[in-house]
Amino acid sequence: MVDDQIKAREVYVDKLGFVIKYDEPMGDFNWLTVTSPDGPDDVELLLEPTNFPPAKVFQNELKKAGIPAASFNVDDVNVEVDRLRSIGFEILSEPAKMGSATVASFDGTCGNIIHIYEI
Repeated sequence: MVDDQIKAREVYVDKLGFVIKYDEPMGDFNWLTVTSPDGPDDVELLLEPTNFPPAKVFQNELKKAGIPAASFNVDDVNVEVDRLRSIGFEILSEPAKMGSATVASFDGTCGNIIHIYEI
C-alpha cells in the first residue's frame, strides 16, 4: 500500500529502478504494478492506494511497529544503503548481520518501511 500513487510511481521507477508493468486507470486511481528489470516478468509489486480507511490504519500501525511493507534482495547492502542515502532516502537502520543475512531499512517515502537484505 502507498499513500500517494503518483509519488510511488516516481519513487519505485525513477529512484529504485523498477519497471512499470501496468498503469491502468481504475476510477480515481490506477492499477499500478512494477516489476524488477532483472527478475521474472510475472512477479509484480502492486502499488495500491490507501484510500480505504482501514488500509491507512494498517499501514500506519505497521510503520509504527517498525515492520516493513516489503523486503528486497540486493547484491550488496552497504553499497545500496550508500546509494539510497545519496538520492535522499532516510536510512532507518544501518546494515546489520541477522543470521546469514545483512539487513537494513529505509523510509520508502510513501508511508512504508522497506527492508533490503543480502544473503
